Amino acid sequence: MKDTLTATERKVYNYLLDFLAEHTYQPSVRDIGRRFKIKSTKTVSELLQSLADKGFIERDPSRSRGVKLLGFEVSRHTKPVPYYGKIAAGDPALVADNRIGFITLDRRFVPADTSFFLKIMGESMIGRGIFDGDYVMVNPENELNEGEIAVVRIGEKATVKTLRHRNGSVVLEPANPDEEEIVLIPGVDDFSFLGKVCGVFRPFCEETLKEQTVE
Repeated sequence: MKDTLTATERKVYNYLLDFLAEHTYQPSVRDIGRRFKIKSTKTVSELLQSLADKGFIERDPSRSRGVKLLGFEVSRHTKPVPYYGKIAAGDPALVADNRIGFITLDRRFVPADTSFFLKIMGESMIGRGIFDGDYVMVNPENELNEGEIAVVRIGEKATVKTLRHRNGSVVLEPANPDEEEIVLIPGVDDFSFLGKVCGVFRPFCEETLKEQTVE
């Protein structure tokens, strides 16, 4: 089993992964130093050697970019799906400034070029298999039908509920008996449909992110 990385080693290792995926070549020792504000190239070299000793990389000290990430392959069949931390009031609700980053998936699991991720807060949809802390992938392109799980902007917040219609109103129905339904009146209430849930991702551990969740 590989030895545990220190916090700094983990940041450098993740930087190597991200840099290679974006640029198709490895950062130099000086690139790493600039990224983490490490003035000494010797210190950077020691960090890389520690990653090598722990079995995460192989390195050629004679080359500035002589690092090989063990077990890492760049797939040709993946797609980055944007992950948003906030919802803007009005249209468009999704703006680049509120994008936290991307979650890369096999393209076969991404139904539309405009698909995106939001994170769930609360347990209003536990009856339909969506739990607190889950990431839902949203497809904004297909038509929303009665009974499907809708992602709806209400003001500056987003909610995930089962879509119903009643007497000209939009009814957002929770899948938890302890939660109350939301009734919206078109032309009166400030809301819009962002799309429907097309996938759920449930991590068992993750790094802490600055983010806004949806209910």
